[in-house]
Parts: sequence; structure tokens; C-alpha cells
Amino acid sequence: MRTKTICILGGAGFVGQHLVQRLGEAGWHCRVPTRRPHRHRDLKLIQHLSLIPVDRLDQATLAELLAGCDAVVNLIGILNEDGRTTFERVHVELVLELTAAAQAAGVPRLIQMSALNADATGGGSAYLRSKGAGEDLAHQAEGLQVTSLRPSVIFGRGDSFFNRFASLLEMTPGVFPLACPDARFAPVWVGDVCEAIKRMLYDPGSIGRRYDLCGPRVFRLEELVEQTARWTGKRCLLIGLNDRASRWQAQLFERLPGKPFTMDNYWSMQTPSVCGEHDGLLELGIHPTAIETIVPTYLG
Repeated sequence: MRTKTICILGGAGFVGQHLVQRLGEAGWHCRVPTRRPHRHRDLKLIQHLSLIPVDRLDQATLAELLAGCDAVVNLIGILNEDGRTTFERVHVELVLELTAAAQAAGVPRLIQMSALNADATGGGSAYLRSKGAGEDLAHQAEGLQVTSLRPSVIFGRGDSFFNRFASLLEMTPGVFPLACPDARFAPVWVGDVCEAIKRMLYDPGSIGRRYDLCGPRVFRLEELVEQTARWTGKRCLLIGLNDRASRWQAQLFERLPGKPFTMDNYWSMQTPSVCGEHDGLLELGIHPTAIETIVPTYLG
């Protein structure tokens, strides 16, 4: 039986590193383009994986990467804009170039990473609108069998959610002012997300579908940060900011290096990141994993 080949854009990132492990174990040969292959030497230990150095991801480069592939997964995304790295470029234009390259290379299957609440016209933030626009473009591409996944915040070893708050708490002298404390999330484990992608690749019934992915419980942001403090043994006074103070913090923090919190982040958090009646994990036969099972193992 011929080994199937898949190209994973963003394969060297947080979700991508977990996904190439899962698909490698399932017998897929994974192509992972990266600008800095020397930073990801550990990935070379994963069976059936090729790190491919690239300088940029334009349509011509993508067509070369996709030659001979059976499928492509697009995990590339940003939470904040920075110079020429804009939501429009990363979430919309790249999808246009990717679908055109896939069509030219004859790649039949595309899995597109979107976001919960993504909506090209009704999204509450520029991030969510751009994610929605990219998702729509992927599904509109002729000749491609497309499935998109729309997760809530993803957690797991190496994540940028619990680890980020753990780092911020560590730097806190004793009082932690938290913007948008009532924002709601249903954190979903990266292992469940990767299993969902694997099942989508084998399930013809998933073609054309858009799956919302959530964990088993809904939390307020304040509850998640309190849990993080307990798991890391950090004692501090957590002060939830009201709406006006949350906006002020966003306006201040988006001017800091690394933009730890922006007004667009603020607007994204005004829409609860929770699933409605249809939970994609359950539809795919996956029982969602609780944060209590996983997070203490890497925060502790």
C-alpha cells in the first residue's frame, strides 16, 4: 500500500508539532515547510517527516511543496498584526494562494484551521472576520474537498494560553489585574484537535463540513487564571477589571513589545468562545479531554 503524503503548513508550530507526531504514527509522510529548520531538529526524530526550508510561502513555492501530495493542512494563523504580517495577508491572501496551488498540483484534500466564531461579515474582531473570510474562500475553491475546524482556545504542552498566563503570574509582584475576566472559553486539548484532523482525513462524510471543537467544560477567564495560579503554586491577588479598565489595559499593552494584549484581542473576547448545539469532537466520536487531566502535567 502506497504511503500517503501530506503537507502541513504551520507544522513546526504548537498544534503542528503534535499533529505531525499523530499522523506519522498513522503512517502518513509529512512535509513541513519552515524558514528555520535548524530550530526544529527535534522534529527530525519523528518518523516519516521531511523538514523543507522555504523563504516565503507564495503560490509558486506552495505549488512545489504540494507536488505529489494527497492532502494539505493549513494551520497558519496569527493573533496580532505586526507590520506587513497582517490578518488579511495570513488568513485570507495565503488561503487564496494555497487553494490555487492545490488545484494546480492536483491535491484533492484540504483541512483548514479556522477559529470558533469566525465570520467574514459578522465577526466581532478583525481577527475573527479574517478567519471567517479565509474559511469561506477555502470552501468555495472548486475541485477541492475541504473540511474546516473551528476550535476554542487550544491547550497542551507548549501552548500559548496556560503557559503565557503562568509566565505572567510568575512576573507579577503580588497583584494581577485581569482584563475581560468574564470572557468565556471551552478549552480544547491539542491531542483531541489532532485526532479530529486525522479522522477528517479518513472520513468522506466530513468533506464540506465545518466543525466547532470545544472541551467538556465552559470557564470564565478568571477561573482559568485562578487554576493556573494554583497549579503553579503562585500566590497573588487576582483583580478582574471592568470593561472600561479592560479597554484601557488593551490600549496600553498593544503598544508594548510583543503586544501581550490588544484592542482586537479585547473585541474577540466579547463573543463567548464556546460551542452551541453541535460539538464537532462528539460528532467525530471523540470524547473531549478535561484541562484538569492535562494542564497540571506541564505547568507543575
